[in-house]
Amino acid sequence: MQLLEITLFLLLCCVALGWIARHFHFPYPIALVIGGGALSFVPGLPKLNFDPQFILVLVLPPILYQAALMTSWRDFKANLRPIGLLAIGLVIVTTLAVGAALKYLVPDIPWAAAFVLGAIVSPPDAVAATAILSRLSVPRRVVTVLEGESLVNDASGLVLYKFAVAAVLTGAFSLSQASVDFAGVSAGGIILGMVVARVFVYVHRFLGDVFIEVLMALALPYVAYILAESMHVSGVLAVVAAGLVRGRYAPAIVSAEMRIVGRSMWNMLVFLLNSLIFILIGLQLSGVGERLSGYSTAQLAAYGAVVSVVAVAVRFAWIYPLTHVPRMLMTDALRARYPAPHESEVFIMSWCGMRGIVSLAAALALPLALKDGTPFPHRDLIIFLTFVVIAVTLVVQGLTLAPLIRRLHVGEDWSHQEEHRQARLALSRAAARAIDDIAGRENIAGSVSARIHAEFAEKIAESTADSPAPGVEAAQARRLRRAAIDAERRELIRIWRDNQISDDVLHHLEEDLDYQESRL
Repeated sequence: MQLLEITLFLLLCCVALGWIARHFHFPYPIALVIGGGALSFVPGLPKLNFDPQFILVLVLPPILYQAALMTSWRDFKANLRPIGLLAIGLVIVTTLAVGAALKYLVPDIPWAAAFVLGAIVSPPDAVAATAILSRLSVPRRVVTVLEGESLVNDASGLVLYKFAVAAVLTGAFSLSQASVDFAGVSAGGIILGMVVARVFVYVHRFLGDVFIEVLMALALPYVAYILAESMHVSGVLAVVAAGLVRGRYAPAIVSAEMRIVGRSMWNMLVFLLNSLIFILIGLQLSGVGERLSGYSTAQLAAYGAVVSVVAVAVRFAWIYPLTHVPRMLMTDALRARYPAPHESEVFIMSWCGMRGIVSLAAALALPLALKDGTPFPHRDLIIFLTFVVIAVTLVVQGLTLAPLIRRLHVGEDWSHQEEHRQARLALSRAAARAIDDIAGRENIAGSVSARIHAEFAEKIAESTADSPAPGVEAAQARRLRRAAIDAERRELIRIWRDNQISDDVLHHLEEDLDYQESRL
């Protein structure tokens, strides 16, 4: 009964924090980190005992898989070099810099344990950043690089994390052997993930039921992760590879109904897991704070500030030289072919270093004890500093990102809207040709084909109108459409309350209005 009460309490916290984020118009990870920290000050909250590794297995596969599934493979390949430099090079440099900073602050901490913290906070989380950037029409390349970096750096950071934890547990570390193992587990994870995804794609064709298909999709990341870990290769990279491969096949094999159901399922699951992890850290922080009584408040604050500044500064120190130094070595022809990014874009990419759920899950997954039974060295301090880095980067960088973009006048990019317009035009014209073809072959009544033609003719007219109109006219049109949909919704509720229609009709028409509103 107590477990049920705790679960209900956690779900209600998720609801409250999600509402706060939506009401005050900022990315929900910021509300989660503030809410999770606030929970640690609530007296009398239950202490939850759980297997640390269970948290990692529960949380990481679906979050990484969804990110990989939604990644544009075309854009990912086009920006492979900057993504690789950030997702692998910067992760390694951040791990070393943060580890060295912690060793300097706490001399008695083992080097391996210090590098554990560095690996934990090395991968930024792009959820909050891309949520802000996408609303402000920042150039697509910036968003693409950040999303690609977030996808790969989670994998590289967690591979380094496992090597660092293993070094703490065994007390031995060989750089040459670790490099060979890193290449082996990475390649093995990628290959295994691709094979698992192809098997699931093949099986998917024979299912034919949307709910079974959704359950299969949910099982895929867990199967890839657990199978890879059991074969001692990277489970994280297996999940990422599986998501990328299945994402390539999804448009051809997934039905519209499954896409609608699956999209809702993934969004809800990822939001729930994010919320639960931040709340769990809040429940753990009170105990962590008690066990850190050997440190003064000033010491802990200083440690948190230094580690956070190092994590943020390393990103600037890495991105700026890699942006400008290679251009000095280019020929004039290459410089003309690859124009330099604007300084404001470079600054924004450097500022987008918010840490998130992957770092938090990795911190909570730290072993409680070494193989000989002694406690994991400085485990509570590592968890505390991880939360501080997440809180500082999410709150400070997350809340200042949008004002900085406006202040720096980062150029807007309407190429995505233009692609969308062109695609709508092509689809509408293809539909019109199909209508003519079928109407001619099957002798369909002219009134029927004319009515359907009129619907698609209106879409063609909208797509060929002069102006992508991202200004006043578009806003006016959006308000008119929204007002019309709101009026339809009010009328639907009225006739339902007057018992003029059944609940089935209500739900059917309500779903149609929901999709119309979502397209706005």
